[in-house]
Amino acid sequence: MDHSPALDLLGSLGADATHEDAESRFREAGWGPCGAGDWAIALASPTADLVVRISPFDPVGPYTARLYREASSTGQVPALHAHRRLAGGGDLQLLERLAPVDESEAHELLARCAVPTTEFSALAAIVGEIHADARRELPWCGPLDTNPSNVMRTLAGQLVLTDPYYADGPNLYASAERDPALLVARIPEAERRYLTHIPLACSGPWEDDDRSALREALRRADEEAITAEPAAASPAGAPVTE
Repeated sequence: MDHSPALDLLGSLGADATHEDAESRFREAGWGPCGAGDWAIALASPTADLVVRISPFDPVGPYTARLYREASSTGQVPALHAHRRLAGGGDLQLLERLAPVDESEAHELLARCAVPTTEFSALAAIVGEIHADARRELPWCGPLDTNPSNVMRTLAGQLVLTDPYYADGPNLYASAERDPALLVARIPEAERRYLTHIPLACSGPWEDDDRSALREALRRADEEAITAEPAAASPAGAPVTE
C-alpha cells in the first residue's frame, strides 16, 4: 500500500504546527473521526487503512513511538509509519488501522506478556526497558497500563499491544491545580502549552471554566518563575541589574 499521500500531508505541516493545525490539515484532506480517548483523537484515512493519532499534550508519546519502532520485528505492535512532536507538547503518530478485540482475548494476551517463556517475552522485555527509561526521565509517568482496550487487532488479524505507557493524569492535573509552581518547574512551558486541551473523552467532562482557571494559574506561575530567575542567578549580595 502506498502511504506517500499521508506522509506528504504530514510533511506539509510547518515546524510550529500545533495539534489544531494537524487536525485541520488532515480533516481538509478527507480524514474522518474514528475514535477519541482522554489524551488524543484519531482520524481515519480516506482509504481506511491508516489512522493519525493527534494529542494536544502527551509526554509519553515519544516512548510509545520508540516501542513501536524497537518492537516492530515481533509483529506484536502496530506499524508506525511516522511520528512527530507538535508545538506546545502535542504528539502525532501515523499508524496502521486497527480494530477492537473482545476483552477475553485482550486479557489473555496481557497475561501471556507477563510470562517470560511465552512468544511475547521479547515484546515484554522491550516494553519493560522503555518503561524504566520513561519512569526515570518523565515526571508523573504512570505504571504500565493493563487496560484491555490497549490490545487491538490489525486488519490482517494479528493481535497487537498499543499504548502501554501513560502520564498519570489524575496526579499530574491535581498537582497542577494544587501547586502550579511545581508543575511549571518540572515541565517546560513549551512541552505543556496545551495541557488543558486534551479531549477527556472517557473521563470527562472538564468544564471550560475549570480549564481556564488552570491555564491562568499556570500563567501566573510561569511569570513568577521568570521574575525569580535573575535573583536566583545573581551572586549573594550582588544587585540585580537589567
